[in-house]
This record gives sequence, structure tokens and C-alpha cells, in this order.
Amino acid sequence: MEKDMKKLLFWIIDCWRVIMDNRFNPLRFIADPSVQAYFTLVLFTMWSVFFGFIATYYMGWYGYSIVNSIVVHLAIIIPIIFTNITFQEAERDGAKWYMDYRKEQRLLGLFPTVRTNVVPWDLDNEA
Repeated sequence: MEKDMKKLLFWIIDCWRVIMDNRFNPLRFIADPSVQAYFTLVLFTMWSVFFGFIATYYMGWYGYSIVNSIVVHLAIIIPIIFTNITFQEAERDGAKWYMDYRKEQRLLGLFPTVRTNVVPWDLDNEA
């Protein structure tokens, strides 16, 4: 259960970074972090309003409030932001649990069948 929870949390963080982390999205080309934050906020508000319009007109949810849409999105996004900050701190500080899990992910991703009897080849000593 604990391993599944870690896997879920890392999946959420990775998905978040693909869209919202300015190191990976196109906003990385804007040099000023305050301008990056401004555009992120503008895009967030735009998408909340857009989904409000979709819910009202195309899905037939008359009486759907765009303000409520923004509040609901904030209620979902703010905890994800704090989780992301926690993971960024762990990554920056080199927390053992974080590094161990990332190492495990790399090994499983590259080598689906990890063998324990593999011996590394030390070319300098064996040549």
C-alpha cells in the first residue's frame, strides 16, 4: 500500500511538472520569474473560465458558476502546489527517500527484469 501511494504521489508530481513547472514548459524562455508567474496565473484563470463555459453551454449545467469553478480549481491546485514544493525541497536537498525512489524508478524503467547476479565490468582493471 505504501509503495502504491509513493507511486501515485510521484506520478502526480511528474504530471504537474510537465504542465506547470516553468523549467519544462514554454514559459521557461521568459527570463523574469514574476512575469512567468503572471502568465501562469492568467492561463489558470483562462482555463477555469473556459471549463465554466463548457460546463454551462455544452454540458447543460445551467446555473454553473464560473467563480465557483475558479474556487474549486484552486481547492485542487493549492494542495498539489504544496506537494510539489515538498518534492522539490527533497530533490534539492537530496533526501534519501526521494533519491532511493527515483533510483528505483530509473532501474525499473530501463531494465524491466533487474537481475541481482549482474557484475559490473571494470574495464581499467580487467583490460
